Amino acid sequence: MNLSHLGAPLGPMVRVHGGFANRLYRLDTDQGSFAVKELNLADRRTAYRPKQVLGFERAAFAAGVPMPEPVSADGGTLVHRWVDGERVPEAPVAAEFGFEIGGILARLHALDVPWPEPPAEEPTPRDWPELAVRAAAARQPWAGELASGVETFLAIAELVDSCARPGPVVLTHADVQPWNLLAREGRPVLLDWELSGRIDLSGELGSTALSLAKGPGFEGIEPAVFRSVLDGYAAGGGVLPPPGPSWFVHMIGGWLGHTRWNILRCLAGVEVGTGPELALSQESARDGVRGLPELFARLPWLVETLLG
Repeated sequence: MNLSHLGAPLGPMVRVHGGFANRLYRLDTDQGSFAVKELNLADRRTAYRPKQVLGFERAAFAAGVPMPEPVSADGGTLVHRWVDGERVPEAPVAAEFGFEIGGILARLHALDVPWPEPPAEEPTPRDWPELAVRAAAARQPWAGELASGVETFLAIAELVDSCARPGPVVLTHADVQPWNLLAREGRPVLLDWELSGRIDLSGELGSTALSLAKGPGFEGIEPAVFRSVLDGYAAGGGVLPPPGPSWFVHMIGGWLGHTRWNILRCLAGVEVGTGPELALSQESARDGVRGLPELFARLPWLVETLLG
């Protein structure tokens, strides 16, 4: 990667561990500190749009969205100004924090940024029986749980493909989760924009609000925190879509695809050199195999309790 435009290095780049899909480094130069992200282009589920995302980020930064300043996007390398802050844990956030996130989303959705029409979506993969057989043959530690949940995973895939989305479709960050946020003086800073794109508004709001209202599992969901995100969105000028299961299908579908991707990485058993290490893929595969059936079973409760 060519980083000469960032100035003279004051030392080697330092790896920052913890990314679920890509690899992040910190580079200190005579022009400041930078976050340098090496995108995993070897085995991604979908293609990145780094140049378009950079334009969207610049518009968001100019509009005052709290985020690292975008610097450049060159092939598989993204560069931002380094921002210090506290990691946001996987736990219900303060209602004030959720309210501010809702306002940030309203501001993002109001931006007028050109964006190409997305390609037609392919059907959600239905190869879960085959994956279960392969996992058992490879003696993966979660193989038994995957085998017992095959019918559930097929039902989840059917839901993702068949659930009606009420619209509108918005251009947005599309992945507002605790691990993509920092807290600076108690206020949110939004990181990791590379998955930005156009998605159904209900899926964006449901995924964001639920992720901020719960911990790692699905016990202790706090409806008041969920509602604070929606209140912030409405206060920022956004219009809430009608309630329904579509609010949670974006989260379910994204987690389903992420789980399958990590299962395939585990079955291959090879360190790719970009993206997460195999140990993290093992952890993500295990969490998805266990957590997705629970989320799917809770869907009626989520709609009734959080949106009713």
